[in-house]
Amino acid sequence: MPARFRHFAINADDVPRAKRFYETVLGWTFTPWGPPGFYQTRSAGDGFLGALQGRRELIAGQRTNALETSFGVADLAATIAAVEAQGGRIIMPRVRIEGVGDLIYFEDTEGNVLGAMQYDPGVFEEGGGA
Repeated sequence: MPARFRHFAINADDVPRAKRFYETVLGWTFTPWGPPGFYQTRSAGDGFLGALQGRRELIAGQRTNALETSFGVADLAATIAAVEAQGGRIIMPRVRIEGVGDLIYFEDTEGNVLGAMQYDPGVFEEGGGA
């Protein structure tokens, strides 16, 4: 089953300012979710989850200066094996996000950082997963 683009995170130095910006410019609505200063949007399109969060050093000590993207996969263990077999590397090992799924971040052969998430059943209306 092909991976599906499922999640993006907007990292912000000033979360309230960024929230106002995206609500006004794109017409999105945000709901508080998770830790303080973390918001979720489902306004970006069917089958997408978006996050707005404080900027952080997330992956391998690199400052997050771009959108974080994650792809939904049916089998995270198989994805990890494929990344490594094809010359990529896992830069954030598997972590569990309760009620959402299991997540990794990896670097592809060109130095791009991407996420892969095995979503829990029911996260998306069509049944979760990829």
